[in-house]
Amino acid sequence: MIQIENLQKSFWTRLGPKYVAKNVNATFPSNVSVALLGRNGAGKSTMMQMIGGSVRPDDGDIHITGSMSWPVGFAGSFHRDLTGEQNVRFIARVYGVDTNELIEFVEDFAELGAHFQLPVRNYSSGMKSRLAFGVSIGIPFDTYLVDEVTSVGDASFRNKSRLVFRERMRGAGAVVVTHSMSEVRALCTAGAVLENGELTYFEDVEDAIAQHHENMGTSG
Repeated sequence: MIQIENLQKSFWTRLGPKYVAKNVNATFPSNVSVALLGRNGAGKSTMMQMIGGSVRPDDGDIHITGSMSWPVGFAGSFHRDLTGEQNVRFIARVYGVDTNELIEFVEDFAELGAHFQLPVRNYSSGMKSRLAFGVSIGIPFDTYLVDEVTSVGDASFRNKSRLVFRERMRGAGAVVVTHSMSEVRALCTAGAVLENGELTYFEDVEDAIAQHHENMGTSG
């Protein structure tokens, strides 16, 4: 469960303060996949980073029940001079999961072939993203932070990513940011709409989508 209490966050611009959160209060229940919706620039990524703990709010608190993932697919923490396997081995030890099981899962899932045994500095951006997604989804968390989770790789890999993610969601929750409403409907049951620093939670994702379209002046 994620409890957001009196959350405040703003950035200064030439036009004055830009609010991401203005005294936001909301609760995301456990084992629920929540779509975080909002127009470009509304602050969805900043909100997710505050939930994940990598960005601090100006005021207020966020209480997390259970374990929380880093943003799924984030490849910025890999050591470029270590191989893919060595990076996976290190992360497994940090999170206290079975090393061999995680290596076996990621090697099969990421489809890197012989590159899995090569330094990450030799990887393309797509290869690093596949490795990152495999590690992220290979570790069981109570809540996953997801940013464009199925946008990596070709159609076959994206379809596999969706299937694995849905399997994980049977016993976990998530906060999902994506621009695709079809992905929102496929992956989420609830939604939260961020607009002008205010966050509104909807138990039904269709209600969240409708509010988002109303804010945007678009049709669903």
